[in-house]
Amino acid sequence: MKIVSEKLLNELSLKAANSPRGRMNHNFHDELSDPINRMLNALEPGTYLQPHKHENPDKREVFVLIRGKFVVVFFDNSGHPTEFIPLDRESGNYAVEIPVGAWHTVMALESGSVVYEVKDGPYQPLSDKNFASWAPKEGDPDCAEYLAGLMEQMMKTHPLNG
Repeated sequence: MKIVSEKLLNELSLKAANSPRGRMNHNFHDELSDPINRMLNALEPGTYLQPHKHENPDKREVFVLIRGKFVVVFFDNSGHPTEFIPLDRESGNYAVEIPVGAWHTVMALESGSVVYEVKDGPYQPLSDKNFASWAPKEGDPDCAEYLAGLMEQMMKTHPLNG
């Protein structure tokens, strides 16, 4: 039996806050080869996940809000944001399923934010994600500026509550 407890969420969020990448996951699948990957993902504001899509191999991905605030950003093939989907109690959005082949990223909007993620497996690091060439790679010096630009665009169309 696997339980998502407050203790686990707090420990994971603390690890994310202390991680250089500002995020940490806790896998519920025992093997990377599992056909369904299930995990908690704790993300802190400012962590950067390069926009990507899951195709070849095609994979579905679902984010279910556990606590905090997130925004899932969808992009067209040129890298222009097309949709900002908030995940938080105030918006009433608690989960989003990412269609196969959809460019996306996720941003944490408050400290201690955690999602439960379900994605088709197996996890294979070299083919799991197709990273967008139009966005900075993780670790590039312009990641913070890119994230700030996305936040600015989101605020124009989807101002945050609270």
